[in-house]
Amino acid sequence: MFRQLIFALLLSMLCLPARGAKALPVSPGDRVKVTIPEGEEFSGIFEVNLNGELELPFIRGIPVAGLEPYQLQERIYQALVRDGYFQPSYLKVSVNVVQWAPAEVFVSGSTFQPGRVLINEWTPSEQTTAPVAQGGQGAFNRFLSVALRSAGGLLPTANVSAVELIRGQQRRVLDLSGVFTGEPFKDVPLISGDRVVVPDTGQENPLIVRPSQITPVGVKIYISNLTEPANSNATSAIGRDATSFPYGSRFSHAVVSGNCAGGTILTNAYRRAVLVRVDATTGKTTTLDKGVEELLRRSSSNENNPYLMPTDAVACYDSAVVNFSGVLRILDQIISPGVLLYDLFTP
Repeated sequence: MFRQLIFALLLSMLCLPARGAKALPVSPGDRVKVTIPEGEEFSGIFEVNLNGELELPFIRGIPVAGLEPYQLQERIYQALVRDGYFQPSYLKVSVNVVQWAPAEVFVSGSTFQPGRVLINEWTPSEQTTAPVAQGGQGAFNRFLSVALRSAGGLLPTANVSAVELIRGQQRRVLDLSGVFTGEPFKDVPLISGDRVVVPDTGQENPLIVRPSQITPVGVKIYISNLTEPANSNATSAIGRDATSFPYGSRFSHAVVSGNCAGGTILTNAYRRAVLVRVDATTGKTTTLDKGVEELLRRSSSNENNPYLMPTDAVACYDSAVVNFSGVLRILDQIISPGVLLYDLFTP
């Protein structure tokens, strides 16, 4: 038996593809088609169970989670020879993945929405339709970039060159800088149970604050415009398009979009705008109060003109001249009825 196992191992190694070739590893829930000539009882479509094992008839569970298809083929070959069902020289095994399952991945660190994400989810038709028994199907939504995007995308302070992938006892550090530079990068396939950790540098990196495969496409904020020259957001044409911005837009863009800037210099130049932000991690609320003209003309730092983040709120306030004008109108409304009554009752 020992000689048979050695022979089987050598034979399977000769039949394996080059080790440099990388394929998507199998994960719990994946369905594979096993074909064995003159071994129909071991052939068919099988699903990797929640323990990451493949259960063939008469064979105890074979650990396969994280293996590439050719490695899975080797494991089945060894199991059948080991248990004495086939002679090494007469056994041929073919394995094809016919349906890639959703994968549960845990993302932590410097992302907008860290936590558990489910990638490569099946469509309703895939959930009810039997898998097609053919190979060559790609699972393009089972990769690292998809998991990061599903976790809200990277924060501006993320260390994009040292993203950690933890699979069982193995830890791997990946450099994803190529997403932003156009250089090749390793967008590795994931399996259920993988952990992704994105380190935080504590400093904003302007190079990654833009739409990409691993950052948000845009941000949605809330704007309250000034009362002059209009009394509502609707009449100021502040609608959906005016509150949705490409990721990488700044406070000044929201001020202009909210009709807080421009107009008559004498009456409008001293308007003010306030940015209200709630830290998603700590729940702390911070505010930034800036003069509109100062923000547009003399704000050149991230501290004075920060990037817009999801759920930011921007409020605009009228200038002192407009405020004084409003006070005069109120006084006029109070005094005018009194004068009218005085004229009526005075002979």
